[in-house]
Order: sequence, then structure tokens, then C-alpha cells
Amino acid sequence: MAAEPAEPAEPAEPAPRKTPITLERITDAALQVVATEGYDALTIRRVTNVLGTGPSSLYAHIATKTDIDDLLIGRLCSEITLPDPDPATWQHQLRDVYAQLRDQYLKYPGISKAALATVSANPETLRVSEGIFAILLSAGIDPQTAAWTMDAITLYVAAYALELSLVHHRRKDPTTPWLLSHEALTAHLTSLPEATFPQTRRHAAALTSGTGHQRFDFALTLLIDNLTSQTKS
Repeated sequence: MAAEPAEPAEPAEPAPRKTPITLERITDAALQVVATEGYDALTIRRVTNVLGTGPSSLYAHIATKTDIDDLLIGRLCSEITLPDPDPATWQHQLRDVYAQLRDQYLKYPGISKAALATVSANPETLRVSEGIFAILLSAGIDPQTAAWTMDAITLYVAAYALELSLVHHRRKDPTTPWLLSHEALTAHLTSLPEATFPQTRRHAAALTSGTGHQRFDFALTLLIDNLTSQTKS
């Protein structure tokens, strides 16, 4: 009796195709690392771990970590709304744009460090720079002063956000206890020797007054209002 023919083998399931690596996915993965571990934990290897791939697959899109930094700041800048420059409200417009930039930085611990000591080629970062420059020029400020002002305020905003991130980190780290509360700092200043620190003792309350954002707004206003003398009437 002839043997029955064997059942045909089931065709093998095709292997699932890997999601292609793109600049968008690299940026998403980098932001995930910063959001969960802080900016200082960001490396190319950490990004590849999140993506489930190897470093070589990233090098078709980026060359160094600096390229990732540029992508990160570009992503944050893409969230910023720019106004049409208005000579009548240019100071308010400038404060608003920089407040938006500050708030974007503060979403991710330490990320403003990525904006320091680098020249961006990212279209979104350049879009924001163009918008800020246009606001300053609309006020009649000469291009050189406008350019240097933009550089100075942008640096201040990045440094402010970085300091807040460092403060937040110190408060969370049990091995690095926060040194002094506001009350303790005021008490410390008022207890200094009168002969050596007369002004510090006398004005300790003023020296320690205000929230972070109140001081930010004050500094920004100080920088912007000083430009009034530079505008063309």
C-alpha cells in the first residue's frame, strides 16, 4: 500500500521588517533619554539602546553627539510660535519668544547645555533666530547691536535653564543635600560680621528675595529695556 503524500510545509512567516532609522526617531529616542535620565546621560550608545539598534545604523544620519544636540534644540525650537514683527510691541514680543524658549528648555533636565558652545545648522533653530532678529530689527535697532543682543539674551536663557536643572538635580540627590533653605540663607547672611559685611547684613532680605522666574523676568527686562536708547526714532 502506497504511503500517503506528506502534507506540504507551512510557508515560513516573513521576518518583521525593522522600522527604518530616521532623524525623527533619533530625536525622539534622545529626548526620551534626557527626560528619564537627564542630559548628562545622553550618549550615542544610549540612543541606540532605546532604538534597539547599533551605533553604525546611526552614522548614516549623524556623525557625532553634537549632531544629536542640534536635533534636540531644533525639536524644542519647532514648538516656539513666532509673531509677525511689530515695532509697537517689539519688547513684549521678544519677552514672549524667550519665555517660550525657557519653558522648552525646562521640560528636559539640563538640555539647554546642548545649545551652548555650538553653532546650529538646524532649520528650526535658525527659524527662531531669524524671528528674534526680525523683531529686533523692526524696532530700528542696527544689525550689529541686534545680533549681539540676540546672542547675549539667548546665552542668558540657556544658562538660566541650566542652573534651574542643576538645582533640581541637587534637591533630588540624597548624597548632595541642599545646603540652605531660603530662610536659612537669609539668617546666614544676617549673621555675618557687621564690620566686614555691613551691606549684605542690612539687605539680606533683598538679596534673597524673589522666585526664579521673577528674577528671570527682571533680567530679561533689564536687557531689553536697555535697547530703547539704541532704537531709531
